[in-house]
Amino acid sequence: MPPATSKKWAGKFAVEKAPLWCSVDLRDGNQSLIEPMSLETKIEFFKLLVKIGFKEIEVGFPAASQTEYDFLRKLIEGELIPDDVTVQVLTQAREHIIKKTFQALKGVKNAIVHVYNSTSVAQREQVFAKDKQQIKKIAVEGAKLLKSLAESEGADYRFEYSPESFTGTEPEYALEVINAVLDVWQPSSDRKAIINLPATVENAMPHVYASQVEYISENIKFRKNVVLSLHPHNDRGCGVASAEFGLLAGADRIEGTLFGNGERTGNVDIITLAGNMFSQGVNPNLDFSDMPYVTSLYKSFTQMPVNPRHPYAGELVFAAFSGSHQDAIAKGTAFRKKTGRSVWDVPYLPIDPADVGREYETDVIRINSQSGKGGVGYIMLHNYGIDMPAKMKEDFGYKVKDLSDTKHKELKPAEIYTLFEENYLLPRTQFDVAECQFRQTDGIEATLTVDYSEDKATVVAEGNGRLDAVSNALKTLFGLDYVLTGYEQHALTDGSRSQAISYVGVEAAGKTYWGAGVDYDVIKSGYKALISAVNNLMHG
Repeated sequence: MPPATSKKWAGKFAVEKAPLWCSVDLRDGNQSLIEPMSLETKIEFFKLLVKIGFKEIEVGFPAASQTEYDFLRKLIEGELIPDDVTVQVLTQAREHIIKKTFQALKGVKNAIVHVYNSTSVAQREQVFAKDKQQIKKIAVEGAKLLKSLAESEGADYRFEYSPESFTGTEPEYALEVINAVLDVWQPSSDRKAIINLPATVENAMPHVYASQVEYISENIKFRKNVVLSLHPHNDRGCGVASAEFGLLAGADRIEGTLFGNGERTGNVDIITLAGNMFSQGVNPNLDFSDMPYVTSLYKSFTQMPVNPRHPYAGELVFAAFSGSHQDAIAKGTAFRKKTGRSVWDVPYLPIDPADVGREYETDVIRINSQSGKGGVGYIMLHNYGIDMPAKMKEDFGYKVKDLSDTKHKELKPAEIYTLFEENYLLPRTQFDVAECQFRQTDGIEATLTVDYSEDKATVVAEGNGRLDAVSNALKTLFGLDYVLTGYEQHALTDGSRSQAISYVGVEAAGKTYWGAGVDYDVIKSGYKALISAVNNLMHG
């Protein structure tokens, strides 16, 4: 357990600014893959990380393998490292490994040499069989060698130290080792040291880690000249929470990976951390505006899947199948458009999906047997400009649910439109009107030429308007008794050449039947909708 502290971090409610970010995808992430990446793939991944906006990228452990060594040399000799990007390399606190690491760095412009040794009780007792003083000596000697090699080569490298398995180390002892390393480096304002506190194995609740971080932050030497960094793993599934609490506790920097890739359950997921900050109005200083692109490349590079429910990035994280959710989202987006509200607060959507490259029409409102009229209406309006009356929307919603339930699958917008067309635009199974003419009398006289049951008839009727006249003609011809209960019309698109769509409801024996009609002529659009509605009535 950590020593008693003031726990100032517990009184804070949000991370107010983005930390410094260091991607360890190419080292920690790569070493955890079933098949580590090739040199060519690592180069493409490096380019992606630069494009996203990472200014510090741990590129590997160059003394560990020839591939790691060659990768760093390729970046340097190929001049692939932008001037504003610093590459970081990892080395154990062992002389021959440190020296080979420095060989690999020759010619680099900006570099961080990250040295580590394990300090935990378990590692001291079971792995190294060394006492505290012996373990501290390893850290100090490593720090001295980094400093002397950099000075002899005239290199302006920055240094980073990690007491590996920090969370399994007594905080007072970890502080003792860290301060001994800092005494060697004597960091300054123009050449700050990085002290990294890894939760190498996450073995406690996030607030415990935060208290340990706060203890180091408040007692470390040269605090103003130290960048306090965190490297959380996710063994308890709390890596993101541990990182956020650690930032509240005084940390300045985060080492992590895209999608949390890493040993065992992984590193802290930078995409989730950045998304959480963005959702609270904090600019994470990383560009995830095209998340599908990032996701696609990540899967290609690592051969790792991305969970469809992965925060901010998964295929289904913005998808709403539930009818009540769809209705709330549709109303929320309409309200936002109407009021011009700048703050994002649409129900059920923590951020605007468009901000990460997702589209409402394909990613947000998804239709299956659990969906409701709100979601169906949203799809029809935003994909096809069809804004049905509320009662018709409810009628169509049931038809969509039934089809999805029968097929046992999600329905795509094109399938939903086809269902609308079959049920409301083109239900001509009982009759069709080949011709319709109007004449002004005391009211309006309609003359209809009607095709039905392989017969053709001409019928004439009057009404107080064109739609009423056509309706009376159909009642007369077929002996029908119904009431017009709904009629709405609107343009399908903006512009003078837009087609009109009409919606007509007819009620008979307590049941309403709907039809729709589309035409450049608003009159034709109206009676086409009536013809469809009456066909549905006669079909039953």
